[in-house]
Amino acid sequence: MATDEKIKLDQFLKMKGIVESGGQAKVLIQAGEVKVNGQVETRRGRKLIKGDRVFTMGEYIKVDV
Repeated sequence: MATDEKIKLDQFLKMKGIVESGGQAKVLIQAGEVKVNGQVETRRGRKLIKGDRVFTMGEYIKVDV
């Protein structure tokens, strides 16, 4: 993986099966239910990079893409 590869937060949540659709991701993110590296993130377009940690729905998911 190149170091400049990124994935949007909403796409990551769909890919990991946390949500089924972009609409569900939007609601979850805008409700303040998602943290990235310990900080609440309300932007669904937030770019994630390898090594970021996402916390939502009671679990941590390490970004590996």
